[in-house]
Amino acid sequence: MTVIDLLRQAQRLSIDERKQLVKLLVDTLDAAPTAPLHDIAEFEGIAAHLADDEDPRDYVNRLRAEWDDRP
Repeated sequence: MTVIDLLRQAQRLSIDERKQLVKLLVDTLDAAPTAPLHDIAEFEGIAAHLADDEDPRDYVNRLRAEWDDRP
């Protein structure tokens, strides 16, 4: 959705609703921007190793051993 789309939607509001919207928008200028939500596509392949032939118990044991071996 573009800013122009938002403007077109705002133009459908009553005068009082548009005034309220402007006040709310002005109030957000002082706030830090929020982090964008993640797109599900960003997680593609993140757990690809779970589909291989490694036994789940062996996988967990290997992870634990790696953790124990950390300096």
